[in-house]
Amino acid sequence: MNKIFRAVFAAIIIPVSITACGIATPPLAINRDYVEPGTFVKRGDQELKLLGSPLREGAVLPDTVLVDAFTMEKFTFSGIRGRVAVVSIVPSLDTRVCEEQTHYLGEEGDRLPDTILRITVSRDTPFAQKRFAEEAKLTDILYLSDHREGSFGMATGLLIDETRLLARGVLVVDREGTVRYMQIVSQLGELPDMEKAFDIAIDLAGRI
Repeated sequence: MNKIFRAVFAAIIIPVSITACGIATPPLAINRDYVEPGTFVKRGDQELKLLGSPLREGAVLPDTVLVDAFTMEKFTFSGIRGRVAVVSIVPSLDTRVCEEQTHYLGEEGDRLPDTILRITVSRDTPFAQKRFAEEAKLTDILYLSDHREGSFGMATGLLIDETRLLARGVLVVDREGTVRYMQIVSQLGELPDMEKAFDIAIDLAGRI
């Protein structure tokens, strides 16, 4: 009788556990809303203020000093003039949404031409960014850290006052360093529309 009970228990509980695991991590929503830098974003129902000078489409991306996570050298965006870039901005790589956004950039972004540079910017330390890249096997992305003073966040209007992290979004920068597309998501827990950014980057890269 005990053997029969255990068999029935296993047949019922194991599938339920597997289903429960699937329910616990549903696909993340893609946020197609847009907020202006220097305004507000939300985390759930909580409104969070964005500090700094608001970046606008059509403006040159500010040339603030960041740190390359793999070389530990100083980096400025003027150093990549001549290349189209997709710039993925995340609060912290230690969170599920940021991890998925970076995986999307690294994996789905493989369809982008090699001439398009893929960049992730966060306020994680360079050491944390490098560790993430190596563990996730996403080393074909340029990781830039704004950990010191949040100067990139302040120069773009994307520094969250309450957390001192960056807002979530994606930029497309042309060969002259001009921002041709920008989406800063209204909800921090949702992904930006990376496919739209990819399409715009491909179009820019194809222009002579």
